[in-house]
Parts: sequence; structure tokens; C-alpha cells
Amino acid sequence: MLKKYLTVTCITIGILLIAAACQSDGLDDNNHTSSENEPAENEIALPDAPLQKLDEGKSVKMLQKTLNELGYDITTKGVYDEETTWAITDLQLQAEDLLATGIYNEETKAVIEKWLDDASALNPGDGLPQEAEPVTTDAGTEVVANPYDQLVLVNKHSALPDDFEPEDLVVPDVRFPFDEDVPKKQMRQVAADALEDLFAAGDEAGVTLYAQSGYRAYDTQEAIFASYVDEHGEDEANNFSARPGESEHQSGLTMDVTSEDVDFQLTVEFAETEEGKWLKENAAEFGFIIRYPEDKEDITEYQYEPWHLRYVGKKAAEEMVKKGLTLEEYLEEV
Repeated sequence: MLKKYLTVTCITIGILLIAAACQSDGLDDNNHTSSENEPAENEIALPDAPLQKLDEGKSVKMLQKTLNELGYDITTKGVYDEETTWAITDLQLQAEDLLATGIYNEETKAVIEKWLDDASALNPGDGLPQEAEPVTTDAGTEVVANPYDQLVLVNKHSALPDDFEPEDLVVPDVRFPFDEDVPKKQMRQVAADALEDLFAAGDEAGVTLYAQSGYRAYDTQEAIFASYVDEHGEDEANNFSARPGESEHQSGLTMDVTSEDVDFQLTVEFAETEEGKWLKENAAEFGFIIRYPEDKEDITEYQYEPWHLRYVGKKAAEEMVKKGLTLEEYLEEV
């Protein structure tokens, strides 16, 4: 009887150990359960889930290997780095009907799958050169190589090219406190769509937001900054205004918002309005951050601007708000 009991116990333990081993083999390097159909190490395949700058793991490595198959010479270390962001942006710019954001998504996957069947239709580097030209501005600020990147850092140390004008500028269907058809009503398509959703949610919550100032061309910023310098001097002007190339407005991912309670002005008093309070609590849900928050002036190098919205996408925005990070801190931390 004892012998029979020991035999059954050993069989049971053996089954449990085999099951545990199988479960362990089904985990990827991020401790997320992987698909039964996960490709072999050297197989060329595309991930299904969306990916973006700073992501890590097997899915990123799969994407990088596929990009190399298409002719991109990038490292396959499993980190969605600047190289990978550039490659995705470059092919998005060469495709029809794709928004160039540097984000790998379902639409980008479909185009890559077509190019895998006919790689001759793609010329790596034709959409976006990998290096910036010129390398620095007249003020000595480094010029970014990929101005289309949804997470592009634009500040006093990282500038946009002087000839950069987004190709997908549109006017979002939101309220403005003026009727003129002017460029500052515009945003890039991905940001404009998100702004429309944000305003609609605000309406449902009983707050009435107005869009005041979006896209601003390099030449326009040059003229604005020069006028401030004449009035206040360059050092003082650069506390509240950006030198040409260093303004987020040129990216097309920014919109200044306001409300009737502050006479549609861009002022810190906006933060105390119902609209300002609601915006601070809810902007991240729609992919926006308050770009220049209070008590972070030493990092952003600009004064507090509760009205200045910057689109970075929901994933990044929610992470930044959760951790209380500026864009500079987020990119550096991750």
C-alpha cells in the first residue's frame, strides 16, 4: 500500500514540474506571456502590438530584424532607440497615407508586409536622412535629425531644422476665439485628432476650452523672438519665448489653449479656472502633457505655462503624469 502511494505521489510531482517548466518557457524577457506562434530566434516576422521609442523586448528585436531585411543598417538589441525611430519614420514618409510619427502601428505593419514582398519599392534614407543638416543652429543649438518623431525633444538645447514644416498640418475641429483662417490654427493630424477628442470630453464635463495658438513656422518665430529681444533684451526674452528652431510650435504637436474666464489670454491665471483645472487632470488621457509645469522651470528653462499643451501620445503622457516628469526627465530616465 505504501509503495503504491509513493508511486502516485511521484507521478503527481512529475506532472506539476513539467507544467511549471512549460509555463516558464512561455514567458518573454518582459515577463509577459508570449504567443504559441512566437517566431523562432532567426525568423523574420513582425510584431502585432504597437511599439514606440523607449520600448524594449523581443517584439522590438523582431521589428529591428525585419527593418534590416528591408535594407536598414540598425542594431538589433531589442531597444526602440533613435535608429529604430528614424527607420520607421523614414519608411512612413516613403509610404502613401501613413502619418510620419516614428510609431510602429497596425497601418505601418501592413505597409512593411507589402515591402517585404517587393523591397525594391523602398529606398532606406530617401524619406528622411539619418543625419541632420546643418548640425547646429546659428546659436549653436544641436539640430534634431528626426523632426517628425512624436517624442521629439525641442528646447534650448535641441532645435528643429529651419526648413521643417510638417506635411500633415490640418485645422482641428475645435473652438477658437477668432475667425481668421491663419496658420496658428493648424496642428499635425495625429495631434489635431487628439485635440478634438479632448475638447469633446471637456464639453461633456461642462468646461469650455478654446484653442489659441498651434503651428508656428520658423520665420514667424524668428520675427516674434526678434521683437521680444528689442523690447526686453535677449536673456529676458528667452525666459518666455523661444529662439527660432527651438519652439515646440514649429513641431505642429503643440496648441496653446485658453478660456473665456481669462479673456482668452495666455496667462498663469488660466490654471485657476475650471478649464485649467480640468485640463491638468485630464490632458494625459488624450495624449497631451502640460509641457512647462510649475516648479520645473530649472529643467524646462521656461516659465510655468498652464496653457501650453504638447502631444506625445497616451502611453508617454500617462507615464509622465504618473511619475511627475517633464519630457526632458522622461526621455532621460527611460
